[in-house]
Amino acid sequence: MLGFIVRPPHQLLSLLLCPGLRIPRLSVLCAQPRARAMAISSSSWELPLVAVCQVTSTPDKQENFKTCAELVREAARLGACLAFLPEAFDFIARDPAETLHLSEPLGGNLLGEYTQLARECGLWLSLGGFHERGQDWEQTQKIYNCHVLLNDKGSVVATYRKTHLCDVEIPGQGPMHESDSTIPGPSLESPVSTPAGKIGLAICYDMRFPELSLALAQAGAEILTYPSAFGSVTGPAHWEVKGPLFKT
Repeated sequence: MLGFIVRPPHQLLSLLLCPGLRIPRLSVLCAQPRARAMAISSSSWELPLVAVCQVTSTPDKQENFKTCAELVREAARLGACLAFLPEAFDFIARDPAETLHLSEPLGGNLLGEYTQLARECGLWLSLGGFHERGQDWEQTQKIYNCHVLLNDKGSVVATYRKTHLCDVEIPGQGPMHESDSTIPGPSLESPVSTPAGKIGLAICYDMRFPELSLALAQAGAEILTYPSAFGSVTGPAHWEVKGPLFKT
């Protein structure tokens, strides 16, 4: 369970870091068994410092929050202005029924704890994939996979609901259908100005669709974000993306 703190050396950086990408400053945040930091300084560039915090979520939302909060506080201590948390930072359930049971609206208790955390630490938070009960929950009994951006005052400044759901057949494991419990979002979110630059919000499987990244870049995004909760099979297939996304 690793995370990274980076000073982006390029105007446009995807948080899916590619092999060979040179990073002027790197720290590693580890959430196992407890958060710690290892700093490597190779540049004095005065660029915004951002934290990319990786955790292994479980069905226990409070334990997940404690882990995320520890990493966010460590990021703030190291001087980060913005911390990124992964898709499914709130929880990963054992089955679709449990996913629906554990989900909450944006105005629920769990997101309230993260807004308080952002205020406490005085930094922005990118919550990479929140299991959101939308306003249509009572009719659909399905949720949204929602990327939430909080400012350093704890206010929600943007939400993006994942538009490309991951319905795939995994060799040796069978089908994985996100659409069993999730509704695709209706539209993209305009890039958001943050202390680290103008950020375009996306989630995981969205990276396979170059039109999305092109639209965000043309709208002024300087950083493209793809918080992801890949598994042991899907993850290695995306460590290095050489397809149309990065050619676009």
